[in-house]
Amino acid sequence: MHLTPDQIVLWQHGVVKLNSTIITTWALMLVLTIGSWLVTRKLSTNIKISQWQNLLEIIVGGVKQQIQDVGLAEPEKYLAFLGTLFLFIACSNLCTLLPFYEPPTGSLSTTAALAISVFVAVPVFGVLESGVYGYLRTYLEPTWLMLPFNIISELTRTLALAVRLFGNIMSGSMIVAILLSITPLIFPIFMTLLGLLTGMVQAYIFSILATVYIAAATQTQGERPGTHDFAPSSKRREATSGKPGTAGAS
Repeated sequence: MHLTPDQIVLWQHGVVKLNSTIITTWALMLVLTIGSWLVTRKLSTNIKISQWQNLLEIIVGGVKQQIQDVGLAEPEKYLAFLGTLFLFIACSNLCTLLPFYEPPTGSLSTTAALAISVFVAVPVFGVLESGVYGYLRTYLEPTWLMLPFNIISELTRTLALAVRLFGNIMSGSMIVAILLSITPLIFPIFMTLLGLLTGMVQAYIFSILATVYIAAATQTQGERPGTHDFAPSSKRREATSGKPGTAGAS
């Protein structure tokens, strides 16, 4: 029994190692790339579409709605990054049904790479939305004394993303391996199914947390509480009615 797929070395030359994590990660990315091309190469823009395209549009629409519900007003900007994160983690965990398969998310190196991707994407999206000055100013809110704490928060949440995903997937694989060695086959099957559910939940949590971090970074100054221009009540009513001087008229 291996703690992580990093311990399964398939080829080594000097300090260069080719382990199970690298093989399964690249194989999974290749399968997802080819699969994405195959399922989208015959999409139609007509009124009549196939049932398969209808299903794809429902799934993509659901993901966009989930991103928008978190707080991103234009989910199309972030769909590619966040959708890819969820798809990779979910497929990586679902493939545990295959024999001799070790999920790359059970390696800290893979989960750390995913967390670093989020760590880099957050300021990139923040700068694109608010500009360099607008994004960096968020580190000084609500006061400049919070600067070191905001920086520490960025680093610790990245570490938490990596360790949470790694710990859940690695522990699930270990439990199933232990049960297979000491119990009949039927009980580990139920544990495997539970592990699949856990893997999907972890993919959802990772993607949602990434969405929350990006939403916080792209929030403009006017959207933050306490920054709205509060006009007198009569002026607000005039603006909404479009008729000055008619506020309060029956």
